[in-house]
Amino acid sequence: MSVPPNDHVLLALPPTAASSAVLRSLRSDGVSISPVSDGIAVLDAVRSREPGLLVLDVELPGPDQAAVLAAVQSEAPNVAVIAVTPRERRAALLGQLRGDRDDYLLRPFAVDELAARIRLRLRLGTAVENTVIRHGELTVDTELGEVTVDGQAVSLSPTEFAMLMALLATRGEVVSPDRLASAVWSETASANLVQVYISYLRRKIGAERIRTVRGEGYVLEP
Repeated sequence: MSVPPNDHVLLALPPTAASSAVLRSLRSDGVSISPVSDGIAVLDAVRSREPGLLVLDVELPGPDQAAVLAAVQSEAPNVAVIAVTPRERRAALLGQLRGDRDDYLLRPFAVDELAARIRLRLRLGTAVENTVIRHGELTVDTELGEVTVDGQAVSLSPTEFAMLMALLATRGEVVSPDRLASAVWSETASANLVQVYISYLRRKIGAERIRTVRGEGYVLEP
């Protein structure tokens, strides 16, 4: 997943208390973010500014949002997308998302979950601008999906790779199991499942590189 250097966020959600709360939360953190409320406005805003990230409700008023999403992907391929969808439209939406570049969030969502997902995407975008991330003796080529540790190639599953990317996005900080679950699976996953994949990842990149902070989460060490 890669977000271009433009870190402006376009928030295409219905004007509800939840969307207003997301705007307030991110603006208080200094995030450049602007709201739009229909599909035509989405296309106009993307064409005029080409934001780094688009949060798009698939049931937003206006044109069919599947067509809006396709137009954004065609006209502005560097814009990453978080699509907000009801569960019954999830299966159809997945076929339209572009691998690691796009993401989705089921509705109803928690305000802090969407805000955290947006922050994570922006941090990943900064980290992977040059497609190669180096963290101590760990190197990740995000374009090729290649990982090396101490100069040796390591083969990760897609889920293990996604978890490593989530840890890299917040390296040096404690990441809670809930936040990892949200970043990797895009929906609720148990703390036990997160722990299982942390264990898998430790076996491949070195147990000492992922430190457990009891009661809080995990830290990626250099």
